[in-house]
Amino acid sequence: EVPDYVQADLLTVNPWSRPGTPLEKIDGIVIHYVGNPGTTAKANRNYFESLSSGETETYASSHFIVGLEGEVIQCIPLTEIAYASNSRNEDTVSIEVCHPDETGEFGPETYESVVRLTAWLCDTFSLDSETGVIRHYDVTGKYCPRYYVENEDAWAALRSDVSDRIAQDQAAAS
Repeated sequence: EVPDYVQADLLTVNPWSRPGTPLEKIDGIVIHYVGNPGTTAKANRNYFESLSSGETETYASSHFIVGLEGEVIQCIPLTEIAYASNSRNEDTVSIEVCHPDETGEFGPETYESVVRLTAWLCDTFSLDSETGVIRHYDVTGKYCPRYYVENEDAWAALRSDVSDRIAQDQAAAS
């Protein structure tokens, strides 16, 4: 089960964006950016759904999309693969993140939700934020998420914030 701040809006099972293939193990969380400044989580989710027609022959999706106001939409169950991380689709959970401008930097509400969701996923799947949280760039060399590829200290800070959040959440639960 996902936390109550996550809105499930699952894609229709189809060959292009939700193949229904079981995700048998989770060894990492891959952070992406949508690359389409100013678009909403819902618009990106609907784009993934539109691929189900097969008209463009594009394969793409993500488990979660974090929006500009910090909203979180789940598109794919955690028991199935998403088409987001190329060779790592079979062992990762993917998070697409909306951003307000061309820099790709996440806004404050978005950033907080990315940290919160990633910390929950790390805790749920016993992953360490330093080794279990990666960028799409770390898988393929694609400049995604752009800001966090171009600014290594911002990426280190995000992973540190995830680690801090894991500790806070675990302390609050005990």
